[in-house]
Amino acid sequence: MLCVTTPDIANRTIKEVLGTVTGNVVQSKHVGRDIMAGFKTIFGGEIKGYTEMLTEAREEAMRRAVAEAESLGADAIVNVRFTTSAIMQGASEILIYGTAVKLD
Repeated sequence: MLCVTTPDIANRTIKEVLGTVTGNVVQSKHVGRDIMAGFKTIFGGEIKGYTEMLTEAREEAMRRAVAEAESLGADAIVNVRFTTSAIMQGASEILIYGTAVKLD
């Protein structure tokens, strides 16, 4: 499925708007990752465990949005947006949303 951050797709015509689709994941921290992150804050550098965790969560959220769009019979999702928020201490949400459309 084509997913774009733009409101339209070059050389394609949107023939029907099917509605907003979303995918989200709430991810909590792992104690082992927290310990390693603590060391990284002292020495500096990328906290790869968190990067991997958020990448996996983002990919899962996208799969969920695509599955919702497919259930509506969509050909694409336009205006895709990503957002994160803290749900509680030690847990974050990644939310992906966009507009499911049918193309000519």
